[in-house]
Amino acid sequence: MTRAERVVWNHLKNRALSGYRFNRQVEIGPYIADFVCRECKVVLELDGDTHADIAADDQRSAYHEAKGYAVFRAWNTDVYENLDGVLEGLLKLLNSRTR
Repeated sequence: MTRAERVVWNHLKNRALSGYRFNRQVEIGPYIADFVCRECKVVLELDGDTHADIAADDQRSAYHEAKGYAVFRAWNTDVYENLDGVLEGLLKLLNSRTR
């Protein structure tokens, strides 16, 4: 895991984010998602310097969405500078897809 992924994982593991269960490094078709909540069908992708190719990220997101997943993307810098905002945005998406 990258440093940003470790930071986020500490707030997702063991159902720490409002009881939602996440798995990390989940294979969905030809892609590996950083984190997935299967209950809500939400993919969380953290983007750093290796995600400079927006077209490839758009293709990846389109694939996930075609499989019924909602995709939440956050930049690594957002994780470091505004972790609460990232988690709040993710939680809002999760809550909109279930319960």
